[in-house]
Amino acid sequence: MDGSDLKIFVAVVRAGSIGRAAIELNTVQSNVTARVQLLERALGTTLFHRHSRGVTLTAAGCRLLPFAERVGDLLKQARRAVADTGTPAGPLVIGSLETTAALRLPPVLSAFAAANPDVDLTITTNTSACLLTELLDHRLDGAFVAGPVHHPDLTEEVVFREELVLITAPGVRSVDDLARQARLKIIVFRAGCAYRHRLEALLAARGLVGVRHLDFGTLGGIIGCVAAGVGVSLLPRAVVAEAVRDGLIVAHELPPADARVDTVFVRRSDAHETSAMTAFLQVARPAPVRLMQGRK
Repeated sequence: MDGSDLKIFVAVVRAGSIGRAAIELNTVQSNVTARVQLLERALGTTLFHRHSRGVTLTAAGCRLLPFAERVGDLLKQARRAVADTGTPAGPLVIGSLETTAALRLPPVLSAFAAANPDVDLTITTNTSACLLTELLDHRLDGAFVAGPVHHPDLTEEVVFREELVLITAPGVRSVDDLARQARLKIIVFRAGCAYRHRLEALLAARGLVGVRHLDFGTLGGIIGCVAAGVGVSLLPRAVVAEAVRDGLIVAHELPPADARVDTVFVRRSDAHETSAMTAFLQVARPAPVRLMQGRK
């Protein structure tokens, strides 16, 4: 058993079939089959149930999987550590909330790219829950998510502090007016969004439970629907400032306990910090952490 055997094993698990894994690994199916059988003989157990739709893990395969993934990640980190000369270079994959990517990251990315032209930076957006899963699965090097996180395998630090506001169409005078609206809807990002959970809790505290929601993947879609009177949403004040100035929507202030939210940068505690990551954190870290709007 070696690292390449375990890599093939993980590829088959993720693909769900030996044929699809062979395509992803750019090899022939017979080679993948032979390597899986070799691994099974070395371990003295069957790792997969074979069936017409592909393969599924046996109980032994399920027990092996986390170790195989860990070995694969350690080998990847070892190669990156050896290749790291101290000059930021190579791939760096960062996840971000949609709101953070739109509002906070442009100046960070501009400064980082100018100072580190040899880093191949990739930014991907998703909800906090999805980003944390991708980070724990070693698909991201770090991510900006709504905090706090408090996960034993992750290191987190506050990088931005936001003020959330409830946004509505101009005709709504106060948060309490929402209780008188028939068929109230909330316009939110898909499940796993921390702002969505906070909005649901905020409305529930005012007796509004079981509110229907409409899921969107973009800020523009959410703000446009709120402006049209389709529903309400909860977003950082700075994100909606332009739409508020244009009179498209109204931003309703909330008590500090409901309004304040930290955006934290998280990364795996056991990961090797590359020169590229060190350089990125130097640009992304505020000094000191600040509330990024006019009001304090």
